[in-house]
Amino acid sequence: MKRPIMTYVLWGVQGLLALLFLFTGGMKLVLPLEVMTEQTPLPGLFVRFLGVAEVLGAIGLILPGLLGIRPGLTPLAAAGLVIIMTGATVLTLAGAVPGGGVPAALIPLVVGLLSAFVAYEHPWRRIAGPWVLVMPQSETPPTNTTQTPLG
Repeated sequence: MKRPIMTYVLWGVQGLLALLFLFTGGMKLVLPLEVMTEQTPLPGLFVRFLGVAEVLGAIGLILPGLLGIRPGLTPLAAAGLVIIMTGATVLTLAGAVPGGGVPAALIPLVVGLLSAFVAYEHPWRRIAGPWVLVMPQSETPPTNTTQTPLG
């Protein structure tokens, strides 16, 4: 059983990440394409796609645990956000984003590490989903001793 303090820490980090990704993803959905493409070398529709992914990731960080419906989706949402933030860190380090470089890359790096923390520490990460067949401990797997290796 997890310590209660870790539960509070996870909820706090998930809440902060959800607010951050709702804001950034919402801005990518609301701003005109011309404004967004001035700030990044990425195509406008790809930036819109990233906005949708960030908003859905933010929702996936909070709603499954809050409603108790499919809480195993939370670490998956966090893992998806890690992928997005890895790309953001690489683009910032490469200087593709105005004002890029190592100091500016620390922000997406820290956000990605916090998302990785949620994906790794979430208790539902360790529970098999309903699509996985789990054999009870008392049963042994069936063996077929009537066939020879050749046939």
